[in-house]
Amino acid sequence: MRADDAEAVLSLYQSGIEEGDATFETAAPSWEAFDAARLTLHRYVAVDDATGGVTGWAAAAPTSSRKAYAGVVEHSVYVHPSARGRGVARALLDALVASTESAGIWTVQSGIFPENTASLALHQSAGFRVIGRRERVGQHHGTWRDVVLLERRSPLVS
Repeated sequence: MRADDAEAVLSLYQSGIEEGDATFETAAPSWEAFDAARLTLHRYVAVDDATGGVTGWAAAAPTSSRKAYAGVVEHSVYVHPSARGRGVARALLDALVASTESAGIWTVQSGIFPENTASLALHQSAGFRVIGRRERVGQHHGTWRDVVLLERRSPLVS
């Protein structure tokens, strides 16, 4: 993912926001804010070979600035609706996991709305396990929402 991808990445992010089951956010941030919040070495875009357009993205962010949590990241994966069901999300997630493992990161985690069954299934098929469910953890458009916590512990990094 490069700055040249900013418009497409943020457009996909906004599309996911508007669908209602991707994030608590209500609007995509500026590229500067997005860029500053995510780890440079652990962000990817998927590009359609025929059109050259961005069909999805994945990125990781630190979960904490505390040294003890240096090997733990939180991630997001977004895929354009027209590209879903074609393995784009899995390819992005696999690339992200490979890059984090090569950097010595031992845990990749995410919080997913329970209604987002496709994302839950994707993550479980990629080796993530459900840690638990946080009930009424935040409000989204005035409604309390639960979040399912998932993590993938690297078998290579200890």
